Amino acid sequence: MKILPPTLRDKKRYLAFELICEHDVTREELIREMFSCVGSLIGDVGSSKCGIRVLTFEDSKGIIRCAHTKTEQTRAAVATITHIGGKRAVVHILGISGTVAGATEKYLEGTEVFTF
Repeated sequence: MKILPPTLRDKKRYLAFELICEHDVTREELIREMFSCVGSLIGDVGSSKCGIRVLTFEDSKGIIRCAHTKTEQTRAAVATITHIGGKRAVVHILGISGTVAGATEKYLEGTEVFTF
């Protein structure tokens, strides 16, 4: 199996975020609620075009990957999260970057839990 060269790969953007919630939230709870809200706002076809993936989530901070042409839709969809596990919550986007390393350095400084 051959790997696609970089010129043929889909471009991606990485959104650094912070979750503000009344209680501790697991990665699975966040993903479940995120895809529920994304599906409600932009539908199944729109969410598949966004290509949203939660790459990392620890200590209420993390990184979301999405398609580079769908960053605004992804931000809007993530902003619709108001409750996780019955408790009030809000996702605050800290910034957008073209690489995971850039997002970590710029927006998640001092957090050494982001290893791959």
